[in-house]
Amino acid sequence: MTPELAELSHEIAAEGWSGPGSIEAPSDARLAALVKLGTRPWLDTGNLAEARRLWRREFAGLTTNNTLVNQVVQTGALDEIIRGATQRLRQSKSQLERNELVMEVGFILNCRVALRLVETFGVPVSVELHPSLAHEVDESVLFGRRYHAVCPGYFLIKVPLTPAGYCAAARLEAEGVPVNLTLGFSARQNYLAALLSRPHFVNVFLGRLNAVVADNALGDGRNVGEKATLAAARETTRIRETRPAVGTLLIAASMRAASQVTELAGVDVQTIPPTVAEQFLTGDTSAADMVSQLERDPEIELKPGLSAAEAGLNVLWEVDDATRATAEDLLRADPLKLTPEDVIRACEDHDAGLFHRFTRAEEAAIATKGKIPELARWRGQVALDDLMTRSGLLSFAADQQALDNRIRSVVG
Repeated sequence: MTPELAELSHEIAAEGWSGPGSIEAPSDARLAALVKLGTRPWLDTGNLAEARRLWRREFAGLTTNNTLVNQVVQTGALDEIIRGATQRLRQSKSQLERNELVMEVGFILNCRVALRLVETFGVPVSVELHPSLAHEVDESVLFGRRYHAVCPGYFLIKVPLTPAGYCAAARLEAEGVPVNLTLGFSARQNYLAALLSRPHFVNVFLGRLNAVVADNALGDGRNVGEKATLAAARETTRIRETRPAVGTLLIAASMRAASQVTELAGVDVQTIPPTVAEQFLTGDTSAADMVSQLERDPEIELKPGLSAAEAGLNVLWEVDDATRATAEDLLRADPLKLTPEDVIRACEDHDAGLFHRFTRAEEAAIATKGKIPELARWRGQVALDDLMTRSGLLSFAADQQALDNRIRSVVG
């Protein structure tokens, strides 16, 4: 990537950008009560019209990802931008290979979608790295810097929770680039992330956890994600209180029901999809129902005779001694010099059960099942949180492939 090409891409990405804006919107008493408890509600959409319709004064951010941007791109609404960007990039002195061209156009599209949101609402927006960078530290840092340069102060860089992601997040944060370390599913993953990478945000994708338990007939799935989220929230809160240099906040992500807004009140951030926001805003919840749930430990219902440990669920909400020892081991090194292999080996040395070395055949088997893996295939081999992170990453990669293919079809 030459400086000239990067400058041109940034210029195309920000073309027509008039700066952060603001929007007149009504207030919602229930969301206001949520904010008083310390929760920042964000809308989980890249669709501008949808966001406008649902926006309330209390919303404090938006989040996009490869799936959401792909939904916008597949409508054809950005085809002219694709054509124009392609023409200008091809006319530059830099000779881009086809795949490099697609990557650059994808970068521009992600920026355009996010900039329209910032321009309309004037709040931070999460933008996600291309999934092909998930295991590449230097490339993740490069693109993280580039996104930040397009809209500093408003773009949060979504980096996936992989060994390379931990390392890239630490380096970006040290440079002042805010990171949303995404695709987390457990308290222990986020405990390690907060200590090693110190990102602005970590996540628990709670809706997928409920779904994986129900879809695999381990129980009804209720409260599994909520239990993991609240446990992770308590851990990140303790870390902030005991280590002032760490300011990492927890996001309750992948919400699936309006009731979860109330059930997770007090968690630092909630990313609320449009369908859930619609249900919440038209529902009968009152402001008085908003009470902090941070100390709540929800009960889960599993099939008769099955314990959480036997089902492999306890890793979602327990931060065991092996994870804590792994963190202390890695903290003895310079976090900015850690490599993905350092992170993996430390986990292996302490038998922490994180960062399984997936083979291509294993990834292919996971990819066939989408976001929700078939647990019987992996029981005793891969921890549930580790498996869910890899499943989520491969699912995003499939959506990114669809987006990339759309770009290819337009550029010819």
